[in-house]
Amino acid sequence: MNNEELKDIECTSIEELITEDFGALGTEARNTFEASCEAFIIGEILKTERLKAGMTQEQLTAKTGTKKD
Repeated sequence: MNNEELKDIECTSIEELITEDFGALGTEARNTFEASCEAFIIGEILKTERLKAGMTQEQLTAKTGTKKD
């Protein structure tokens, strides 16, 4: 649905809700929120791919030479 359709049925768009809670694009609070969203999404993608490969977190860290914090 576009913003006009949402307004017709008295719904608020996700963009408006995020702006209300975290500020407009470009503000420090919004940038922090966006960065943490991106980090979460990357983590979920890594988790999905790791599970598809049948690997544990420990196996992945050993293979990539990283540490689990």
